[in-house]
Amino acid sequence: MFRKEKRLFMLFAALMAFVVAISNYLVQFPIKYYGLNDLLTYGALSYPVAFLITDLSNKYYGKKVAKQIVYLGFILGIFLTFYFSTNYQDLISVRIAIGSGIAFLTAQLIDVQIFHLLRKKKWFVAPLTSSLAGSTIDTFLFFSISFYGTGVNWVTLSIGDLFVKIFIALIMLIPFRILLLYVKEISNIKKEINV
Repeated sequence: MFRKEKRLFMLFAALMAFVVAISNYLVQFPIKYYGLNDLLTYGALSYPVAFLITDLSNKYYGKKVAKQIVYLGFILGIFLTFYFSTNYQDLISVRIAIGSGIAFLTAQLIDVQIFHLLRKKKWFVAPLTSSLAGSTIDTFLFFSISFYGTGVNWVTLSIGDLFVKIFIALIMLIPFRILLLYVKEISNIKKEINV
């Protein structure tokens, strides 16, 4: 890997870890405006960025390296979650960390696979389809593991969370398209060096 590629790889992994950690923290807080406290947490607003990072890394590096970024982001993100946002006296906090890890890894690896299968379609098909599938799997795994049997209305929260993730996945197509230009620029530099 060239220096610019290594920096981009590390940037993707660091951003992934940050998104995982901040989303795990924010999911503990329902949005208390407009009657959304039973429908939505702040984590739903930040987490979809993880799919943007995965899809950009998949587009630029391919499936194998995208999985490495997911694994590295997962390890760093879970470490940060357990270190900074987990209250070990609160069972729900521990379940959030465990649920997040299982849901994140499962959903991101499925996202990588779906994106890889659809990467030659129109530019928006792969990121949109993979993000929708990944978000659905992530949402229901996370909320069921984290909140089942706790008295938290996790089904309603997961449905509200999923609708927001779908909406944000649509919005994320804009930065995906814009950032593809940057990825292509790096890719062209790499091709020129190899010629």
